[in-house]
Amino acid sequence: MNVAMSPPSQMQAAVVTGPGTMTVETHPLPQLGAGQVRVRLEGCGVCASNLTPWAGPEWMKFPTEPGGLGHEGWGVIDAVGEGVQDLQVGDRVAALSYHSYATHDIAEADAVVKLPAALDGVPFPGEPLGCAMNIFKRAEISEGQTVAIIGIGFLGALLTQLAVAAGARVIAIARRPFALDLATQLGAAETILMDDHWKIIERVKELTNGVFCDRVIEAVGKQWPLDLAAELTRERGRLVIAGYHQDGPRQVNMQMWNWRGLDVINAHERDPRIYIQGIRDAIDAVVEGRLDPAPLYTHRYPLEELDTALDATRDRPDGFLKALVLYP
Repeated sequence: MNVAMSPPSQMQAAVVTGPGTMTVETHPLPQLGAGQVRVRLEGCGVCASNLTPWAGPEWMKFPTEPGGLGHEGWGVIDAVGEGVQDLQVGDRVAALSYHSYATHDIAEADAVVKLPAALDGVPFPGEPLGCAMNIFKRAEISEGQTVAIIGIGFLGALLTQLAVAAGARVIAIARRPFALDLATQLGAAETILMDDHWKIIERVKELTNGVFCDRVIEAVGKQWPLDLAAELTRERGRLVIAGYHQDGPRQVNMQMWNWRGLDVINAHERDPRIYIQGIRDAIDAVVEGRLDPAPLYTHRYPLEELDTALDATRDRPDGFLKALVLYP
């Protein structure tokens, strides 16, 4: 095992102790096995998928493992396990790992991606950026299309950037005036406040001369936006489900889906290889200027304030889009 000179023997890690409560503990550094690397993390993005376990549902077990729930980490490799090739101590990487609310985490060697020098010093939560790229790829957005994006959070904002860069006409729909203003800054041609179901449908109908949208991306994860998304998709259009639906079953208007001949894409991935390719694609998009996530990281917290970061992700105060937890 190749280890950096005088590495620390301990790490700091957040442990969720109960619903809405956490602490930071000192633990021994995680020990890596063959085919793995250890990353000294610079930070980790806070994902909305953390909110259900943070609320403490019946199935949730407390306390969590050290660093648990964190999966959007990036940092510098400080140890390399046996059999690892093409990675070495000192490489700066984005990692697909699952205990990243901590100063160190272990990742499989094939689950990290080197970050180029052009991204030195730049926060890079690879998992959500890769997720956006994979959703965009499956949406098959091209120049001249009209694309409605429902929900302008971090993911919706990234997809707005990508769709605009592809030459699409974007209609951004969100409940927060702040998010609509941001969508305009990112190049959306039209914005609509998400407050009245039928008013939104009539406005999109007006904007598209009654045809509706070639692509509709639902990026909220709730029943109403899913219902709305189908209404806004034209005949033989593509409805892309990007929202994370984690609170139970959904009902769909199958009569409408059938009548319009919709292509319905559930754009979530589970294959780590596809995630990693998405991260590589995100690196290229950022370096090339098609994607600029920097202004979307609106709130930053130390590890000791992870609870505040999770609460902000839940409550979404004005001006909030994405929280990062950063480690010294």
